[in-house]
Amino acid sequence: MANLDGNIEKVLVTKEELEAINARLGAQITKDFEGKNLLVVGILKGSIYFLADLTRYIDLPLKLDFLAVSSYGGGTRSSGAVKIIKDIDIDLAGYDVLLVEDILDSGRTLEYVSKMLSARGANSISIVTLLDKPERRVVDIHPDYVGCDVPDEFVVGYGLDYDQEYRNIPYIGSLKREIYE
Repeated sequence: MANLDGNIEKVLVTKEELEAINARLGAQITKDFEGKNLLVVGILKGSIYFLADLTRYIDLPLKLDFLAVSSYGGGTRSSGAVKIIKDIDIDLAGYDVLLVEDILDSGRTLEYVSKMLSARGANSISIVTLLDKPERRVVDIHPDYVGCDVPDEFVVGYGLDYDQEYRNIPYIGSLKREIYE
């Protein structure tokens, strides 16, 4: 990690804090979805580490599926145009869907995906995000479960990337500005 760590300004969420977040959210989701037909849908690629760890703490039968969407390209800000790259494979009728996102920023992607999946006949759509940047929101969307709030900085690690790099850092850190400007 030495090469990657050198590009991190500061650590915002440690490995230990990530584990505690997953345990807390998993316990709450287990309680809230008991008796429901749970389908966990990860938004790729950023949610992969969070989804893998979170679902280990959900003590319920569940199914997994994935969506790949993009609104960033290689930039640091959402373009506003949401593009579905890989759609889910499961018919949503009869499922209570839990969307798993790495970071809720502008909200455009999750608003688009929530509306799209809701129109497909799911019993319910809930959102869990590891990180929330409420000051960046441009649409009125509120997650049901939040790991933690983060400042308005460009964050990487634990699945979050800059131009497809830094996902494998085992914590969340703010990227040095000179890397992406």
